[in-house]
Amino acid sequence: MNKSSLIKELFANIKTTGAVTFSSKSLVNKMLSFADFEGAKIIVELGGGDGSITRGIINRMDKDAKLLVFEISKPFCENLKKEFPQDNVHIICDSAENMDRYLDGKSADLILSSLPFSLIPKESRNEIYKKTRSHLNQNGYFIQICYSYLLKFQFANHFQSIRTAFTLKNFPPAFIIICN
Repeated sequence: MNKSSLIKELFANIKTTGAVTFSSKSLVNKMLSFADFEGAKIIVELGGGDGSITRGIINRMDKDAKLLVFEISKPFCENLKKEFPQDNVHIICDSAENMDRYLDGKSADLILSSLPFSLIPKESRNEIYKKTRSHLNQNGYFIQICYSYLLKFQFANHFQSIRTAFTLKNFPPAFIIICN
């Protein structure tokens, strides 16, 4: 799938993508700078999109780590499968609400997300929050890109420690919420 087809998919499904453009390299680098990839064996990405965060994760993760990428858009999933054919990268065309079905009873060391939580129905959003917390290692991190600082308060019901960062080097500017 070429870049123009990806952009068309982005706008055609803005209610599920929640973005007007893909994450900038600067935003991806800043987001991933808060993650400790050394020794992380199970990594989960929520919302694979065009693969910009996926690419950054793969470049940083250990060779024996496993990456599960959740994406609900079939065209995005097909593109991700073509771009990332590695055996340790699993593109899952399913909702993040179902992450427990794919973790085989294990916990993730890192969960990285660009899901548009403000557009996700409350029931589904709360289910994702609960499963994120319950399927994250005790010392693991959940890192979320968002465009509203107010989302921080929704995470407070599920995580004890929450920090935020901000970057202007993205359109639109974005917050990064780091939870554990």
